[in-house]
Amino acid sequence: MAKIKRKYVWEIPVRFYHWVNATCILVLVVTGYIIGNPPAIQHGTEAYANYWFGINRFIHFVFSYLFFFNFVLRLYWAFVGNKYSKWWNFVPYTKRQWKEIGEVLKVDILQLKTWSFESEGHNALASFTYFVMFLAFLLQCLTGFGMYAAMSTSWFPQLFAWFIPLVGGDMSARHIHHILMWIFVVFAMIHIYLVFYHDYVERTGVASSMISGWKFVTGEKHED
Repeated sequence: MAKIKRKYVWEIPVRFYHWVNATCILVLVVTGYIIGNPPAIQHGTEAYANYWFGINRFIHFVFSYLFFFNFVLRLYWAFVGNKYSKWWNFVPYTKRQWKEIGEVLKVDILQLKTWSFESEGHNALASFTYFVMFLAFLLQCLTGFGMYAAMSTSWFPQLFAWFIPLVGGDMSARHIHHILMWIFVVFAMIHIYLVFYHDYVERTGVASSMISGWKFVTGEKHED
């Protein structure tokens, strides 16, 4: 029987980023959807006493800043963190990474096999998917703060104002922003499913590792 060992994989900044990012996406999706599709709520009081939509926008803007700077923190940690959080894990530039992507596709999508290898950190397909999502996060920030710049005198949103003309104007930016929101929703559902699926298949504590930081590894390959 293979000896199972605990390995510290996810450092505190990585776990902090993960849960802050998850919270931000949840809040931003809900508040953003309300901004894009405001309900017609009728009140018997004066308008000044029902500033709920303004509060909703304020919450959206606050969490936008939190989302952005949390993202910057993760980019920084991709250069100074341990080997599992380094940036090169997310870009498949080696033959081994592409082979691993194919193996994961056989397990997750095609259901042709159970599991044939053990990943201490993210598997190659998950890492590449996160890289794509990082690009989506960046585009969401560019469109979001770019649109915000038109209604804000603050210096920070003005840094993104140049991007709106590049995508064809405010309306195009809104469409991109809205489509990306739904991409995040779909990604979150698939992500949660696969975390628990791999937790069951690999039995390495994937689900709990983003809380504790520890995974269980054997160092041996699993057979079909």
